[in-house]
Amino acid sequence: MPNNSEQVYRWAREQYAALGVDTEKALEILKTIPLSVHCWQGDDVGGFETPDAVLSGGGIQVTGNYPGKARSPEELRKDLDEVYRLVPGNHRLNLHAIYGEFGGKKVDRDQIEADHFRGWMDWSRENRIPLDFNGTFFSHPRAADGFTLSSKDRGIRDFWIEHAKRARAIASEFGKNQGKASIENVWIPDGHKDLPVDRMGHRALLKESLDEIFSVFYPDSEVKDAVETKLFGIGSEAYVVGSHEFYMGYALKNNKMVCLDMGHFHPTELIADKISSVLLFFDEMLLHVSRPMRWDSDHTVILNDDITALTQEIIRSGRVEDIHIGLDFFDGTINRLGAWTTGARAVQKGLLAALLDPRETLVRFEAEGNFYGRLALQERLKTMPLGVVWEHFCALNDAPGEEEVFSRVVEYEKKILSGRHNHG
Repeated sequence: MPNNSEQVYRWAREQYAALGVDTEKALEILKTIPLSVHCWQGDDVGGFETPDAVLSGGGIQVTGNYPGKARSPEELRKDLDEVYRLVPGNHRLNLHAIYGEFGGKKVDRDQIEADHFRGWMDWSRENRIPLDFNGTFFSHPRAADGFTLSSKDRGIRDFWIEHAKRARAIASEFGKNQGKASIENVWIPDGHKDLPVDRMGHRALLKESLDEIFSVFYPDSEVKDAVETKLFGIGSEAYVVGSHEFYMGYALKNNKMVCLDMGHFHPTELIADKISSVLLFFDEMLLHVSRPMRWDSDHTVILNDDITALTQEIIRSGRVEDIHIGLDFFDGTINRLGAWTTGARAVQKGLLAALLDPRETLVRFEAEGNFYGRLALQERLKTMPLGVVWEHFCALNDAPGEEEVFSRVVEYEKKILSGRHNHG
């Protein structure tokens, strides 16, 4: 193997060309696939409603207290700036409603406005990073009993309906500000820990609430709505109101996107297998990429079998432009910048590997019934020089390679993160 990096890449390109794969074309496509980076990895889903805000309840949990988490919007944006330097390509940012800039004032969730996110919109415009949005239906006294939009208490339900309406209005302002649609996703934690009796009652109320929320029209150029399914959560092990079947039906009937989160299904279910089915009936879909371990634990994403299968199906679907990829994990046990960067780059590596598949040959083998040929070629691909092509992609996009990423994250921790003293 040659020593010079350019020579090494040419060698790798020739290896793939022998299989009928054009690495240059693959790199061009990869650059056009944005990831929506999730803001909540930077502070363990605490948000900025209060100076010492922490995640509480809602069927999700962050573990760890590693030093250096962001304590303000300014610190979070500074960390994100570094993430975008370390992750090649052009990407987006996904904000939760609790990440507004409230000026030290108590602003309840049914009172949030676009003005509370002007700092984020200015940052978005300056950095050319489009914003997506989520309402926040957890870590709040009015979600303490585990029900929000499907609550049988009309007052609680109205509160969260208003929150959801305001979240969509804010997303609309994002869309206008950035000149392209903001994806606004609805996920609620509603459900029962033990076996319920009135499943239908809660689901009927959720449908009614969603109908009211979506009665306000926004053009697709400003807002694209998604609803997120789930099988179970902490405290809702027996019953989740917004199940897969509920939201699939609602989204299909009401022309919304369905959001599939990798941690929201049974551990033996492959989300990759669902993509082709969804795309036959929907124009677009949203993915939340995480790494569950025994439960919906949202570990930092790595290039494992699940990510490989997921990214293969994204590319093989032929509908990559219709699949919106969001990250959704939170690990407070390690350097948060490193978690962000590792997770995002792992997804990109999976996409690149899928783009480097000799798809025509594999499809031909399959059509001919040559399953050994299919198997043998797929195994051969596992030892192809993917890493060389990946390093070349990073260099083309002014992002560091693997070795430099590690040193950059460590240096940022020494210079920036080590000086932060976290609340609590």
